[in-house]
Amino acid sequence: MDYASTKAYLHGLQSTGAKYGIDHMRQLAARLGHPERAYPVIHVAGTNGKGSVCAMLDAMYQRMGLTVGLYTSPHLVFLGERVQVNRQPLSPEELCRYVELVRPHAEAMAKADPINIPSYFEFMTAAAFLRFKDAKVDLALIEVGLGGRLDATNVVQPQLCIITSIGFDHMDFLGDTLGKIAMEKAGIIKPGVPVVIGRLPPEAEVAIRAVAKEHRAPVHSVREVFGENIENYPNTRLAGSHQRVNAATATLATRVLQKQFPVTDAALESALAEVDWPARWQKFSLTDGRTLILDASHNLEGALTLDENLTALRRETARAPIMIIGALGEHRAKALLDVAACHAREIILLQPNQPRATSFEVLEKLIPTNFAGKVHRGKVAEAFPKPGECALGQSGDTIVATGSIYLLGEILERFAHPAPAGEGALQDRL
Repeated sequence: MDYASTKAYLHGLQSTGAKYGIDHMRQLAARLGHPERAYPVIHVAGTNGKGSVCAMLDAMYQRMGLTVGLYTSPHLVFLGERVQVNRQPLSPEELCRYVELVRPHAEAMAKADPINIPSYFEFMTAAAFLRFKDAKVDLALIEVGLGGRLDATNVVQPQLCIITSIGFDHMDFLGDTLGKIAMEKAGIIKPGVPVVIGRLPPEAEVAIRAVAKEHRAPVHSVREVFGENIENYPNTRLAGSHQRVNAATATLATRVLQKQFPVTDAALESALAEVDWPARWQKFSLTDGRTLILDASHNLEGALTLDENLTALRRETARAPIMIIGALGEHRAKALLDVAACHAREIILLQPNQPRATSFEVLEKLIPTNFAGKVHRGKVAEAFPKPGECALGQSGDTIVATGSIYLLGEILERFAHPAPAGEGALQDRL
């Protein structure tokens, strides 16, 4: 299979829909010889902050000389971003190889039962497990795709579980209260395996501690170790107080695993000072002194951190930004637009190229009536006509693009890459 046919095959798997459960993944992992058991794993769940915490841990352990596997989702521009070894994404040639390795097993499962064919996400998870085994990684950082209890990644047997945050998102799958959502996230907890928790709402923390107690899994709390004052939390290159909480979460995780995987203070500080995780308040300098900021704040919890960052931005620049917003789902869109209306002088509405994208009509209805600025419908191609160019704003302006990570990926593809990847169709459907 060449890369085009490999992508077409993976795209075809999406037509079977997403599968929320781990029975298929258990079968597939067993058929592959359980590659996920060939290396130690840190399993990371949470509403927000999973990717940032994984990126911080990756940077810390690499500085200690370890070979580190990183599995995250969704991708921004290139499908291979999901599976990285020492932050090197899976190449097209490698992706073809792993699809060829997994495909016979997937088709054998489907032959036995047509509805048993692994989903797109399960297929990519299997490819990640195999890649990390082949690379002989010293440690794999596995990010949960959705929830935890029934996520395909929950076949791993981790050395440590991390639950970064709990907020309202994916409520149609995870439940309509913080306690219910926390219970789903807590499904990654394993007997006797330590758990690190970020700063969680009380209702969520109670639920997670109850599950941990049942499993006799020791709980290590960021709040208990670092206190309530964010000023006492580690500094990091990534902007916002929530990233300092993520930095504390990653730091605490290294302390819990210090005997198995030692991390020096120097490596930790260096990693946090230099960590890179795209589309998280990521800044680009444009012509005429303009600044473009990409920030994947896509839900209610993320909107709170967006509000904090925008407040700091206005204090720093003494002017209101132009904001680009697109979202998947009305509740997410409302949270973002409520914040934008407090800070922006102009709002450009975009629709991510995804079936669940919130329509222009709904977005317009959600804009607070007291917003006095201009509102426009836009297109990514119009706002970003060429690599390195943005058609919005004037000298000294800041343009903030926020919302769906799929939208941020579309913007990055046009703005930061000379040739389009065209891999947005291979995004998850959840």
